Order: sequence, then structure tokens, then C-alpha cells
Amino acid sequence: MTAPPVFETLGCRLNAYETEAMRELAAQAGLDNAVIVNTCAVTAEAVRKARQDIRRLHREHPGAQIIVTGCAAQTEPQTFAEMPEVTRVIGNAEKMRPETWASLRAPDLIGQTEKIRVDDIMSVRETAGHLIDGFGRHRAYVQVQNGCDHRCTFCIIPFGRGNSRSVPAGVVVDQIRRLVDRGFREVVLTGVDLTSWGADLPARPRLGDLVLRILRLVPDLPRLRISSIDSIEADEALMQAIATEPRLMPHLHLSLQHGDDLILKRMKRRHLREDAIAFCEEARRLRPDIVLGADLIAGFPTETEAMFDNSVRLVAECGLTFLHVFPYSPRPGTPAARMPQVRGPVIRDRAARLRAAGEVALHRHLAAQQGQRHRVLTEGPRMGRTEQFTEVVFDTGQPEGQILSVVIAGTEGDRLRAA
Repeated sequence: MTAPPVFETLGCRLNAYETEAMRELAAQAGLDNAVIVNTCAVTAEAVRKARQDIRRLHREHPGAQIIVTGCAAQTEPQTFAEMPEVTRVIGNAEKMRPETWASLRAPDLIGQTEKIRVDDIMSVRETAGHLIDGFGRHRAYVQVQNGCDHRCTFCIIPFGRGNSRSVPAGVVVDQIRRLVDRGFREVVLTGVDLTSWGADLPARPRLGDLVLRILRLVPDLPRLRISSIDSIEADEALMQAIATEPRLMPHLHLSLQHGDDLILKRMKRRHLREDAIAFCEEARRLRPDIVLGADLIAGFPTETEAMFDNSVRLVAECGLTFLHVFPYSPRPGTPAARMPQVRGPVIRDRAARLRAAGEVALHRHLAAQQGQRHRVLTEGPRMGRTEQFTEVVFDTGQPEGQILSVVIAGTEGDRLRAA
């Protein structure tokens, strides 16, 4: 008896997007009786969780192939190949190739091919050939870039994703047109290092050029959103779009990572503390209703209490609202793993304190919305999000996939409540 493949996704939104592409490829190949685990490598904890999930899935699906892919499979293929539960380890490039899935279809081939199929990701030059139409129910995610050319000392992701490569603007625009024709009201541009989009394309366009082109050529798209960006690489056209294009949503998530200059240098980041503050001030000047979030790492090697305090103060000085706080964990093979480490209990304590600062900032933002009118995209009968990406709950059922004008009556936990 056959069963459709089961997919388990760990990590970022880009992984979730690629899982949907793999789901289509597996269906086209007629693959069944398989469990596909799309792993994350951003922290050592992410790899540990992947191994834990693989063992659980093996118990839950006896007799199924266990196929491991994603960033952790790319960076640590032997780790997963040595697990008795695992049938095959597939690299990040290989997982997007139809022939890979065709070869996995026949169980009798398992013993006849190599267990690890992971090539050199740095040799990959093609852009995304696996665009999918419709990841998400009412908000669609479009991958426009993959990989990263930077080498931050804490980060393993370039070795999982390869060098930066961009999807040509015409391909992106065509896909967004199809999404709008299918009824999607909001599109989110995603990538590993989104602000590097275009550097490998003819004429070297910038992310702002892509944003303006989408808004010009897809006039029926109500809402365009961009995901995490490196603020120091924001170009003039992007800032112009923030200032002048109401269909570009007033929400940015920034890859800041820390608030202390010496730590930023040891991280090999390309900005300093004052650069981050200046960007946030300029973005808010251009778009007063903009809401800013950020990635921040607590407990980076050599971090003192005073250095950590600079990160805490950055939350207020940049006016951040949504924080993604990462307790530092060393990744083998990265320069930061060889630096003097902060003790684990100290890291966990600092991460908790940084999250607490984020909670204060979030609730300050939520309280300020009471009585304000917002345009909310409904994602379910009782839930939606404002243009600033703040979650809103409704007391009564609403039509899904619509943009409603609502007044905020109050808050409910970390969410707004519509009147």
C-alpha cells in the first residue's frame, strides 16, 4: 500500500518556500512512501533538532524512505548519512532538480546509488528554476535571490546556500502577475541576502529597481512586502520606494545582529552602530508609519556586559518593534567558533533579557494603535495583519483574503483586537 510523501520543514521562510517546490517535484516524479526533512543549519541547536525529528519521523512512518535535505544536509552530509534511519542525503542544489526525485521513486534503487548526493554548492550559478505559484493562502512568497557572498564570522549559511545569485526581474514580474491573477492580495519578496539582488545580473540592478519595476508593471497588486534586508546595502531606489509607494508595505526586518561596534567588527558585519541608527531614523523620516524589526545575537564570543547593553539600548535607539533574538551557538568551521566563548548560562540570560526588551517595545507599539484605523489583510476568518505586519484578531468571522479597513479596539496578548 502506497502513501503520499510527508514533508517536514525546519528553519526559515525560504526553506518553507522550497518545500512547496519539492512537493511539486515529488508529485511529478510519482514518489510515495517517503519522508522528506528540509533542514536548517543556522545554529547547532537547529542541527540537533533535525536529528531528533528524523528519529521521531522514522518511528511514525515505518518502512518509508527518510530523505534529508536543506542547509544542514549541505554543510554536514556525513552527520545525517551516519544515522541508520536515513535513506538518502540530498544537497540544496540537488533537491531542486527533477531528475533527483525521479531517481528516488523506485525503492529498489536505494542500494544501487550513493547515500550522499551533495555537490559543491559554491559551483552553482543558476538562479531559481523552481518558482512556484501560490505558497501561502492569501499572501504569496516569491524567491528572488539565493545564496550570500558575505562571510560573517558566525554564519554557516553561505556554505549551505552558495554564492549570491538572482532571479531576473522579468521572471519575477511574470510570476507576480500570475499570482495576482490567482487572487493573491499580497506578495513578499524573499531571499538569503535580499539586498544583494541584481549584483550578478547584466547592468547590476539593485533591489529598489526591482521593487519599483514590480509596482509599475503589476498595477493590480495591492500590497508588496520585502523580507529581511541588510540596511547598509539599501539603495537609493529602495529608499525612494519606501518614501513614495503606498503599495510597498511600511515594515522592514533588518539584519542588525548587534549594537556594539567592536562586536560588529568581530562579526565582520558591514555596518556600525551609528549606521543602524541613522538608517532607522531616515526610514522613519521617509515613512512615518514604518515599523522596524531586527535580528539580534546575544552572547557572541568576547561579548562583555557593557557590549551586550549596547544591543539592549539599540532596541530603543532604533525604535525596533519585532525582535528575532538568537542565543549565540558556535558553528564548526566558522571563525567565531575559534574565538573566546561566553559561558552558556550567561548567553541564555542575555538572550532572555534581550527578548524582554523586545516584548516591552512590542507592547508599546500595540498600545499606540488603540483607536487607530488600519487596513488589514484577512488570513483566516478571525485573523489578519496590518500593513505594518502586526497581527489583528476579530471577534466575529470575516471573509478571507480581503483587505478590510478596521479600527483597533485594544490588544489581546501580542496581537491587536479589531473593534
